Amino acid sequence: MACSKSTSSAPVNPRAVFATTHWSVVLTAASNDTTRSQMAMARLCQTYWYPLYAYVRRRGHSAQDAQDLTQAFFLYLLEQRWVGRADPERGRFRSFILATINHFLANEWKKGMAQKRGGDCQHLSLDWAVAEQRFYLEPAAQVAPDKLFDKQWALSLLSGVIDRLEHEYQSDGRADLFAALKQTLLGLRDSQPYAELALALDLNESAVKVAVHRLRKRYRKLICAEIAHTLDNPQEIEAEMRHLFQVLAD
Repeated sequence: MACSKSTSSAPVNPRAVFATTHWSVVLTAASNDTTRSQMAMARLCQTYWYPLYAYVRRRGHSAQDAQDLTQAFFLYLLEQRWVGRADPERGRFRSFILATINHFLANEWKKGMAQKRGGDCQHLSLDWAVAEQRFYLEPAAQVAPDKLFDKQWALSLLSGVIDRLEHEYQSDGRADLFAALKQTLLGLRDSQPYAELALALDLNESAVKVAVHRLRKRYRKLICAEIAHTLDNPQEIEAEMRHLFQVLAD
């Protein structure tokens, strides 16, 4: 899956860029603008909370402790304890976030994590019950925590891309088309049920193939754009793309 230098044919929307640029999110969260900092941390939390929760669980912490640690990790970031140290020039955002939580686990748990539980800690609105159900469906325990983190990062990234793509189609009044063609984002091009889709959409097969081609092309562009936001060096996009799909294939 090759990525072109241009990640979208549409005009750049500054708000949309802010919403998906992880390094920008981190640096904004370190600013003194409380409203934007909270928006930034909400975005980080949405994308990374489950991969980090699964990582902490795989490191051997109980469900309750993993909840407390994941909560505290994001809250400490918001309080600027570590987020100000973020440096985009150091490379992948994924590497930064993993190194940061390792630092957190090594130092903060022993400094009174227990006093956060049930105290003055501001709790994030996260579905811990669903998180624990998902964790029990993860691969066997011999899978290394960092490997599990990588897989959940990849799944979260693709899930966000699909959500954005669905929103685009809904905004254009083509929600039904996206619902029908969403399945074509998986699998090989020549294995798609074009005849069935044509019948369901009341279109000819040629029109369906064109629609699928456009959907998959936009999907690839959005994935490339999302990955680019987590890197400092654009030349690493292709390698990170290969890593993402290799992680999902393992």
